[in-house]
Amino acid sequence: MDDLYGMPGHLFRRMQQIAVAIFMEECKAFDMTPLQYAALVAIRAHPGIDATRLSALIAFDRSTLGSVIERLETKGLLARKAGPDDKRIKLLYLTRAGADELRGVEPAVSGAQSRMLAALKPADRKTLLKLMARLVDLNNETSRAPVRPADAGRRST
Repeated sequence: MDDLYGMPGHLFRRMQQIAVAIFMEECKAFDMTPLQYAALVAIRAHPGIDATRLSALIAFDRSTLGSVIERLETKGLLARKAGPDDKRIKLLYLTRAGADELRGVEPAVSGAQSRMLAALKPADRKTLLKLMARLVDLNNETSRAPVRPADAGRRST
């Protein structure tokens, strides 16, 4: 079992489980998942983004993101509006409630991020984040949903 426990893939999977558990504990009062949070942050930064661009921006597959968008719309946190040039494309905007919810949850999200790294010394936290960012960047194209921030500003046609 030691071989398994030391494998990078196993460690990444375990850390993802731990990160989600901590996020959910810290943000329990807001009934928000990490993916919902990422979507709201991206929509706030790019009002009027469509779902395809949103999926590229937050590195999540488009089909799963659709159900996340539906849940956020049902909660009244975002609104979908038809695009000016193509009514089939729905553009995403935070509602006032969505903006308020996002401002409210940010201290809890910050607390979750701190808790995830709390066991490490400050210098080790910085090193870990630097190495993780490098690994993610170098392996971005391998992902089923690579981050494509340059695509966020373009609308689907």
